[in-house]
Formats: sequence, structure tokens, C-alpha cells
Amino acid sequence: MKIAIGSDHGGLELKQLVTGLLEELDLEVEDVGCHSSESVDYPHFADAVCELVAEHRCDRGILICGTGIGMSIAANRHRSIRAALCHEAYTARMSREHNDANVLCLGGRVLGPEIALDIVRIWVQTEFAGGRHQRRLDMLS
Repeated sequence: MKIAIGSDHGGLELKQLVTGLLEELDLEVEDVGCHSSESVDYPHFADAVCELVAEHRCDRGILICGTGIGMSIAANRHRSIRAALCHEAYTARMSREHNDANVLCLGGRVLGPEIALDIVRIWVQTEFAGGRHQRRLDMLS
């Protein structure tokens, strides 16, 4: 599986931790930035990740900003993107099983590292359940 990952300055530190975990899980990572703590505009990074996912150059994406809210709003503007802002393991699992979320959004300033890494681990390992959930997703198309 290939994961696109991006952050703004508020999510940089957590992005580095998440990237390490993804590599430990033997997943391919496409890092679109940012690469420093200098203030940047999150929509640019959300667009870059969403483009890679929408064009099937990456299987899924992860976006991180200070709260995760801005990235979530920016990502969900893309028609084929189903971005989920998750704060714990249960919503991470359900975002994949029931909603087939293809982008995970996290808040670097609101999540502790252990919780964030648990969310990511569960999210990348959980598959979409299909069935009645597919019918509901079809209603969004």
C-alpha cells in the first residue's frame, strides 16, 4: 500500500512520527511536505495529498495540521475524497469499515503521540466492510 502524507507546520512533528510508523509497517510513503517549522498554508498540502489519492497514484492519504479541522475541510472539497478527522481508535476503525475513508486527518496539537500512532495503525490495517455501507457511499456519488 502506498500512503501520501502531508502536513502544515502545526503537524510537522507528528507527521515525522507517523512516517516512521508507516515505514515500520512496510508501507510506501509519498511525503508532499511541509519539511520545516516555518508557517505555511495547509490547503496546498491537502490538495497535493488528495490529488495523489484521487488519481490513484497513492492508495490512501494522511493529513496533519494543528487540529486536523482545516485539513479535513480542505480534503473534503475534493469529490472523490472521503476524509475522516479521527481522535481515537474507534472512529479510525469505523471510518474505514463503514465509510471507506481514503484520507485520515489528525491534529498534531490535540493528540498525544501514542494515541495518534494507534489511530494510524488501526486505520491502515482496517478494510472497508462493503455491503450495506457501499449502498450508502453510492448515495454520495
